[in-house]
Amino acid sequence: MSNSEKQREQQEVSVQWFPGHMAKTRRKIREILPLIDAVAEVVDARIPYSSRNPEINQLIGNKPHIILLNKSDMADKEVTDRWIRHYKSQGIAAIAIDCKSGRGINLFKDTVKTALAERLKAYAEKGMTGKPLRVMVVGIPNVGKSSFINRIAGRSRAKVENRPGVTRGNQWFTIDRQLELLDTPGVLWPKFEDPAVGERLAFTGAVKDRILDTELLAMRLLEYLSKNYAQLLVSRYGELDFESDSYGLLCQIGKKRGMVIKGGETDTERAANMLLEEYRSCKIGLISLESVDDNA
Repeated sequence: MSNSEKQREQQEVSVQWFPGHMAKTRRKIREILPLIDAVAEVVDARIPYSSRNPEINQLIGNKPHIILLNKSDMADKEVTDRWIRHYKSQGIAAIAIDCKSGRGINLFKDTVKTALAERLKAYAEKGMTGKPLRVMVVGIPNVGKSSFINRIAGRSRAKVENRPGVTRGNQWFTIDRQLELLDTPGVLWPKFEDPAVGERLAFTGAVKDRILDTELLAMRLLEYLSKNYAQLLVSRYGELDFESDSYGLLCQIGKKRGMVIKGGETDTERAANMLLEEYRSCKIGLISLESVDDNA
């Protein structure tokens, strides 16, 4: 595909993905809410806005709400800290966690107790001090709900797989005498109103690559990185001509990696796959794709 063709198509990168079981999940959430004390929403710290289901606030109503910014070890710490301050200013408890390393997981129980202080006081007044708190864990696919439960439970109790939609049914997990968690399947909305949301989910691998053109996706990622993390790109790939458009940058990076086909042209498909993989594995650096100012 020519540069001009890429530029024309680049303007229309969209994602439409709503498996039928997700509508069922919303219904189950509504049915189970009367038994729940609080809701813990797992989001991707790199894209806190795009990895939140816009229906969650309406679904959970006035239930105490905790946001867990997972994969924080892959995100820009300063940006994550600003998101946490933003949520707290709205009265929502928020903590940065990383399920792979376990960082921040030990803060969860105390955060739940603080969020449910009034509920615990009411239990004590009624002589129900042994009654466990019940927290429902929600989130879109592939943000790490099952990994979080496995970490907090101390052993692998929930099935984990790096593939969207693997958890299909509601599952209860007893963490200790004071805490029980309910795992639910991932919930996505019927359509992405903002194409940028679909792109960011695709950048992080939350939606399947095969439904998008990887070259266009890589070009869109390069647009953002060149504006916000140019030095990280230079550190990883060497000097680049940032006066070039995103297609030109992709070609430069591909050539620097020896991805050249007959005629001396860059194999942009290979370069795109490489760039996306290196972003997702943090080889480029710790990068956040959304700021509070632009998305809150």
